[in-house]
Amino acid sequence: MRNYAAILGNLGNTCDRFCSSYKDNPSSLEMLKRAGKIDGITGIELVGTWDIRPDNAGEMKKALDDMGLECVSIIPDLFADKIWRFGSISAKDAAVRQKAMDYLKAMCIIAREMKCKIINLWPGQDGYDYLFQADYLAERGWLVENIAALAQEFPDLKFALEYKAKEPRTHSYLARMADSLLVCLQTGCTNVGVTIDTGHAFLGGENVSEAVVLAKQAGNRLFHMHFNDNYKQWDDDMIVGTIHTIDYLELLYWLDECGYSGWLSMDQYPYREDAAGAISESVNWLKKFDAMVTDNRPALKQAVADGNAVTTSRLLRSIIG
Repeated sequence: MRNYAAILGNLGNTCDRFCSSYKDNPSSLEMLKRAGKIDGITGIELVGTWDIRPDNAGEMKKALDDMGLECVSIIPDLFADKIWRFGSISAKDAAVRQKAMDYLKAMCIIAREMKCKIINLWPGQDGYDYLFQADYLAERGWLVENIAALAQEFPDLKFALEYKAKEPRTHSYLARMADSLLVCLQTGCTNVGVTIDTGHAFLGGENVSEAVVLAKQAGNRLFHMHFNDNYKQWDDDMIVGTIHTIDYLELLYWLDECGYSGWLSMDQYPYREDAAGAISESVNWLKKFDAMVTDNRPALKQAVADGNAVTTSRLLRSIIG
């Protein structure tokens, strides 16, 4: 049984460096009402400051409870404020690092109040743009040190590191699964794991299924999943299944093989499309792919065991057909 969720902000305004507003931006409560009408969605991810703050946590908790929705994760905003332009928890400036930690601790306290178990950490500004700009040893050290400090102070929460090869920086310190697992292990904390964003994995040149297995082998470090699609050149955040098909079939197969029972959360940026409709399509594509895998699991398992590309191609064609 899959549990589907969506990031609340995906239902609001979308913008890029060419257009500051493709849509009107409704309130968080209005977006929540829209999310609640999407068939299959039973969980919501809230972005810190944008959707959830100390002053509105109680109101948001009541709204979620009234709609029968679970707060799946809180995503602290370590990427949209200009103070983080040179990094947050790995910034050269110790005052900025401290501000980031104070903010993250406040988000953790809110997570407890919301009965939310996952802090989804995407430190999008932590990285570098130019050569000889970064002190890799020091900055990576601060990254690990601060994540470990959070995990130790809040042992009841899971800290899921979301990796991405680039954007907004040209190079991110959490770029791919291997980078992220190294940080997890360096913290020495079992409540530090990874979020796979399928689009980020595609962008980074990864086979998403193999990334799932790497997290399994590192000690069940796959804590969360974000779903979208792209052309592998940019984080396009498109409807699941509109570009990739076989990748998603294999991914769902290996999520089951590795015993993943967490949320499948939609993380899209429908710039021009109806947001609720786009998210609904992603959920429906995943349900379709899931049914294909379920109906053909013994054959797929045998194909993996045999390793014959020709017969596997024939099988996949019959499944899709």
